[in-house]
Amino acid sequence: MTIDERFALWERKATDETIKKQLEILKNDETAKTNAFYKDLSFGTAGMRGEIGAGPNCLNVYTIRKATQGVADYMKNYGFTTACVSCDCRINSDLFMRTCAEVFAANGIKAYVTRELMPTPFLSFITRYFKAQVGIMITASHNPAKYNGYKVYGADGCQLTDKAAGEVTEYFKKVDGFEVATDTFDEYVGENKIEFVSDEVIEAYLQAVLKQSVGSADGVKVTYTALNGTGYKLVPEILRRVGVKEIDKVDVQCVPDGRFTTCPYPNPEKAEALSLAIEQAKKAGSDIVIGTDPDADRIGTAVLHNGEYKLISGNEMGVLLSKFLLESKKRAGTLDPEPVLVKTIVTTSLLNKIAAEYNATVYNVLTGFKYIGDVIAKLEKKGRESRYVLGFEESYGYLAGTYVRDKDAVVASMLVAEMVAHYKREGKTLFDVMGEIYAKYGRYTHKTVSFEFGGAKGSETMKRLLNKIRENKPEAFAGNKVVKVIDYLTQTEFDLPKSNVLSFEMEDGSMVIVRPSGTEPLIKVYITAVKSEEENKKQIERIIEEFNALFERG
Repeated sequence: MTIDERFALWERKATDETIKKQLEILKNDETAKTNAFYKDLSFGTAGMRGEIGAGPNCLNVYTIRKATQGVADYMKNYGFTTACVSCDCRINSDLFMRTCAEVFAANGIKAYVTRELMPTPFLSFITRYFKAQVGIMITASHNPAKYNGYKVYGADGCQLTDKAAGEVTEYFKKVDGFEVATDTFDEYVGENKIEFVSDEVIEAYLQAVLKQSVGSADGVKVTYTALNGTGYKLVPEILRRVGVKEIDKVDVQCVPDGRFTTCPYPNPEKAEALSLAIEQAKKAGSDIVIGTDPDADRIGTAVLHNGEYKLISGNEMGVLLSKFLLESKKRAGTLDPEPVLVKTIVTTSLLNKIAAEYNATVYNVLTGFKYIGDVIAKLEKKGRESRYVLGFEESYGYLAGTYVRDKDAVVASMLVAEMVAHYKREGKTLFDVMGEIYAKYGRYTHKTVSFEFGGAKGSETMKRLLNKIRENKPEAFAGNKVVKVIDYLTQTEFDLPKSNVLSFEMEDGSMVIVRPSGTEPLIKVYITAVKSEEENKKQIERIIEEFNALFERG
């Protein structure tokens, strides 16, 4: 079917007034029409993510109905009867959440929904709490305002496994979103086919977070920004409960707003996302700035050090939290004799040196927090979940505890505040502690660079470039000889699923890892350099130049 044929079909079948107005606008914008209609939005292991709007390649009530009917058909095939649904602050998130619940109810599946926007880890929690077989989170995480997304979770509170996602995809392909019929949300609520999650369940989640506390955060002043997302209630509440008496909230960013007018790219990995909070912290004299992304599963920080607010990277915070938790638990006598830390393959190997001092095992998993959750599940099956200390990704996602199976900025915010308080009592900042770690183990510098390939031809361009690297593997980066290559599509060295990832290790210990993003039209390049700070900077700059040239040549 051509783009014009697809467009005509939507003109005939769409009854939603908002969609009809958007179709009228698309008539006069060929580029936008092509991007919206050249393909169906794909359903993968990360669910769906796309721009909000009319068309099969966008997020709208029809693609949401299509996806949810596919999930419902999958559930009915296994006799599954219960689902949980929640949403973040984004445009249409509440509408999409209610649409999901309606489709489940129409299929005889009981749906538990949140009364308002809630963090992604809370969806993981309620899926486990209600013993639901599936959870749906409407979120596009830290993407700009024009995006929304649809994440699917299994009964364990992890995002769907590759196998389950593949099965859902097959059902999804067979559904016509225009043919999915339901009664209204309110009717289903009246029939108890849809039920709201109570405040008691929210309290149960907060108690589960509090169980991960390893000390008091008394004496720390925090400037907090929710970046207009779901952390605006629960993060300040958990900070208060562990002793933070001075919480300086960035008011304009601590109210839900899917337009993100004060922060167009609400990603706490980016310095600009915390700029407003840092300016406010300077006036308040806060010890630390904490920012959570719109669905409150990631956390970014800036620490007051020698009169300046300095950013802590995702890798650095993971190392600091690991060290702090291992030390605190050992001191309290609660550290398991065989502790476990989990990180993704693109996350810093500096962790291994910290772990060795505590007899801790480090598990390396593929990118995606569900793989960290899988390690927890395997420990749980053996009755050894007490071994698990922390799992983290370089992309600012952390989880302590096994009460959920996704990264959680609520627990991370709590632990960071406690850690700042602990070291403050010793007369140190987190930067002081990180400096001690570098002095002991060597200077690790990490840089992640993303290359965007949007539009109708973007996915094909990405495939071609990755195939080019795979078929003509670089022999050196920045003049450093490559001594080991791991292709995660074909490797047998590690017990990991196949993945489109290439890893290059150089003779000086530096590394380059290349992979496509699972949620955005990006090729990501992860660079690690391990010499002096100045040498690392130069080496990373050269490697980035080499990839710019490689991708420009195409």
